[in-house]
Amino acid sequence: MSPTRIIIDCDPGVDDAAAILMALGSPELDVLGVTTVAGNVTLSATLTNACRIVGLARRPDVPVMAGARAPLLRDQIFGKYAEIGAFPAQLVGMGRVEPAAENAVRFIVRMARAAARTQSPLTICAIGPLTNIALALRLHPEVARGIRRIVCMGGTFHAPGHRSPWAEFNMLADPHAAAIVFGSGVPLVLFPLDVTTKALFTESHVAAFRASGCEGGRALANLLTEYDRSDPARYGRLGGPLHDAMTVAWLLRPGLFTGRPARVEVQLTGPTIGQTFADFAAPSPRAAVMTGVDEPGYIALVSERISASGRAGHRGPGAGTQKGKAE
Repeated sequence: MSPTRIIIDCDPGVDDAAAILMALGSPELDVLGVTTVAGNVTLSATLTNACRIVGLARRPDVPVMAGARAPLLRDQIFGKYAEIGAFPAQLVGMGRVEPAAENAVRFIVRMARAAARTQSPLTICAIGPLTNIALALRLHPEVARGIRRIVCMGGTFHAPGHRSPWAEFNMLADPHAAAIVFGSGVPLVLFPLDVTTKALFTESHVAAFRASGCEGGRALANLLTEYDRSDPARYGRLGGPLHDAMTVAWLLRPGLFTGRPARVEVQLTGPTIGQTFADFAAPSPRAAVMTGVDEPGYIALVSERISASGRAGHRGPGAGTQKGKAE
């Protein structure tokens, strides 16, 4: 079976780092490129962080590009740890990948158009604010034909928000972009906080990352130690989630998850801006909202693939060739 061709659109971020390492350690996935957007931190920092993580995975063939530096309409907000900016070199190293010159939105458009022409639609793994993808879809609506699905970490329906009481950060950071993506007609697989907070990584899992024998595992352990995610008052037990990695895990092992079809929308104005809501009885749902996860299976898969990322001899489907050359 041919590997699944994906673009990772992200705002690294510790969770994003885990997702990127996991994808680049998975031969079932052909990562065409990593596109960055302002979100957890500024655009310049997300670009630097993405380059460093791709470098840790020893995949200089995967282009890394900068996209939107601000939301479409709302005032800009950043993540909880925005003050850290780029990952400190003492935690993750300096990396060995330089950013590509092409704009992220143009890259998404170009690759999706090529995928439509060859009737081999690609998948977008969306783990940051949806600004880049919304711009691609709004400015060039025909690219929707080249996107098989968008697998997105975002939203919350029952769990409390983690940047406001009612909203998950990616939705809050650019709700207008989310509304464009949700209304585009492209099939959506959504991982809200309701499911991402059901799988928690504890100190023993962090220790396993550190002992994995690969640079990526050690770097992730450093980040998880420096920016502790454990919150027993919130989660009811020790440990913290790796939200974004669930999107990659679903691409690899969808059987680890359960979900429900729905129509999903987002609040665009007022005090509850960024709040997501779902109609699970919609007659023509375009989204699959994930609701359950096999926690041990998920954690084992994340650990396995991050340990594989960057190991000597590991090469992804496109390794050895320059990515992003479809015209």
